Amino acid sequence: MFRGSYTTRIDEKGRLKLPSDFKRIVEEQYGAKFYLTSEDGKAAQIWPMSEWEKKEAQLALIPDMDPLKKKLMVRLNAYGREVEMDGQGRILIHPRLREKANLSDDVMVLGQYKYLEVVNLEAHEKSLEMDWTDEERSKLAGYGV
Repeated sequence: MFRGSYTTRIDEKGRLKLPSDFKRIVEEQYGAKFYLTSEDGKAAQIWPMSEWEKKEAQLALIPDMDPLKKKLMVRLNAYGREVEMDGQGRILIHPRLREKANLSDDVMVLGQYKYLEVVNLEAHEKSLEMDWTDEERSKLAGYGV
């Protein structure tokens, strides 16, 4: 399970060096194969392959003719690539996704329980400045959070 967040860099070749705490979890629990994708082009999602396969099984339950599934699948596949972590703990983020999500130099890697999310550091800092709405707080309270 991935928890917390870390600032790191993407090098000039587009490689993300996984923060050591996340790298340890990957090595202990998942292995080096991942599915790299995005639902919206604003952030990269790095799914350990075993977790991605569970997500694919959930997606397979949605009828193929559902327009929402089609919309999601177009995005997941447009930004999607199978990738492998190298011996130094780096993962290549392909140019299309790097450019769309503005992922260069300093980035934030966020643990999202089953996967890692990589976001532009400046955009992430701005998002933290936004206040919660009453509706959002109420919805979370409904979940017992």
